[in-house]
Amino acid sequence: MEELVSEGFIKVYKNIYLYNENLYGVSEAAFKGWFKKVLINTCINWFRKKYPPITESYTELEIVQKSDGSESPLENISYKEILQSIKDLSPAYRTVFNLFVIDGMSHEEIADQLGISIGTSKSNLFKAKENLKKILQKKMDITKYA
Repeated sequence: MEELVSEGFIKVYKNIYLYNENLYGVSEAAFKGWFKKVLINTCINWFRKKYPPITESYTELEIVQKSDGSESPLENISYKEILQSIKDLSPAYRTVFNLFVIDGMSHEEIADQLGISIGTSKSNLFKAKENLKKILQKKMDITKYA
């Protein structure tokens, strides 16, 4: 974490000429806001480098049949279809969903990472799950008649 703060300070120092007083303002609070934005973006960029997004290069999930030989509709959905469904979520929902479900971060960690409130993180996760259910349901209905 200290490396990220140091990297952020270096970015601010090297790019101080980019701080536009006409755009942001001359006040100390305006500069702090710009500085905070640089630090947050530095952290997000580090996170994206360390945990790149999931690509479609993964193989499909094996379809496991139940012992009685019947299949549930979810067993007919491939891994690629699930990944594509996650990609179909809005960026805000997808980001929180990936951080919580895939990366195992807590809502507190997500809120700190993204600069949002814990409540917003929880809300976005709930909405992401609901939207993902709808997307997958729609795909199951389409494949049922294909």
